[in-house]
Amino acid sequence: MTEPHPRGTAAVSEQAVRRIAGRAATEAHPDGTVRVTGSAAAVHGRRTEIALDVALPYPEPLAPLVRRIQDQVTARTAELTGLDVSRVRIGVTTLTPASATASGPVPSGPSPAPADASSPGSRPPRRWWAQRRLPMGILTLLATVAFGLLAADLILVHTGHRPAAAWRTGTLHWLYGHGPGEPLVTVAGISCALLGACLLLLAVTPGRRNLLTTASPAPGTDLAIDRSAVAALLRDAATGTDGVTGTRTRVRRRRATVRADLTSGDRTTAQRRITRAADQVLTDCGLRRPLRLRVTARHRRGRGAVPAPASALAPASAPVENPAPAPASSATLATPPTHALVGGDL
Repeated sequence: MTEPHPRGTAAVSEQAVRRIAGRAATEAHPDGTVRVTGSAAAVHGRRTEIALDVALPYPEPLAPLVRRIQDQVTARTAELTGLDVSRVRIGVTTLTPASATASGPVPSGPSPAPADASSPGSRPPRRWWAQRRLPMGILTLLATVAFGLLAADLILVHTGHRPAAAWRTGTLHWLYGHGPGEPLVTVAGISCALLGACLLLLAVTPGRRNLLTTASPAPGTDLAIDRSAVAALLRDAATGTDGVTGTRTRVRRRRATVRADLTSGDRTTAQRRITRAADQVLTDCGLRRPLRLRVTARHRRGRGAVPAPASALAPASAPVENPAPAPASSATLATPPTHALVGGDL
């Protein structure tokens, strides 16, 4: 008896790969606090590439968790689809605070050190390059339509013995009758040159300006963290400092700015503490290109502050003759509280 030959083939769609990869990423954390915010997959024969944007719990070391997610996605996708997962890209877009009951105790030991950036095969890229899918898709679509129409007309002319299409002959007659010095031809040439310059600019610039690359714990793994997540970490670190009531943070590609409002305490000491906390946050992030940190602290003026007495605003050289004794009640009201003098304009 002969063995039956296999009948047909099975194809796994990109949508199915995206869903399987997203579900596998949520299974990487024991508490299920990993949330997928975006996904993409490309299937080429028996190979697939996956890209996921995830929201991770805070506080937790990013590099080991991202590596765990990548291993889980690779193993589960290959097991369920039968495809060879050639690459998995993980982008951290959000850090969500997790409660003690949901995330468990935070490990007290030191976090694993990132891989040495100078070792071969583990040096992370300076910037995360965008694939420029939208401009390339539009350009490819326009080129396909234009050359497809031209090829169809040539085939009909040579095989079907039909006259050339009116749009092709009309275009040739118009180009023959208009020289390069005419305004319309000049405008069209300038437009084409500007379009080419824009395409060259997109080709040589990395894009994805909102992502900052970090050191990778293993070769072949690219990690990036969103700038808004770094700003949230800096804001939490500054707010946890004594005397700070409000903070404003801003993170750019090469610089981070922290502005803190104080209600009490010495401004220089508070600014030094905020700087230490912010430096520790940036060190823990392990950014490929360290950010220049700028910290500014100022005392916040209270809304209900009692104004200072007029005698305090008068110059010292002006003597006061025969000061009239004030009743005890009015003197008590005129004495400003201590917190109203902190950070004032006196």
